[in-house]
Amino acid sequence: QVQLVESGGGLVQAGGSLRLSCAGSGDTFSNYKMGWFRQTPGNERDFVAGITWNGGSTFYSDSVKGRFTISRDNAKNTVALQMNSLKPEETAVYYCAARAGRNFLVPRQLSEYAYWGRGTQVTVSS
Repeated sequence: QVQLVESGGGLVQAGGSLRLSCAGSGDTFSNYKMGWFRQTPGNERDFVAGITWNGGSTFYSDSVKGRFTISRDNAKNTVALQMNSLKPEETAVYYCAARAGRNFLVPRQLSEYAYWGRGTQVTVSS
């Protein structure tokens, strides 16, 4: 199984950018599809972006399409989420998640991911 640790969160003004990173360890990173989710207090954890094992396919929620970019570097066992034009309502804890598999479908549901990091806080001030 893979262990995941997120980093890169912080405080940013509306319209600004942040780059989140997630480091995997404990298993062959390229065996996993990866995703980013976010959660605010009292709400469900929502899908943000996902990427297949080799980076060949990506998928984004409608709310972030065109502003966020997910990428991965299997040689470094990392997946990143570049977030641009951030909005105050995107303040949340951002989680990295992994699902084993090497087909070309990007999982989008919470239940499809077996492994999770502890999250990193992103705060967007208005």
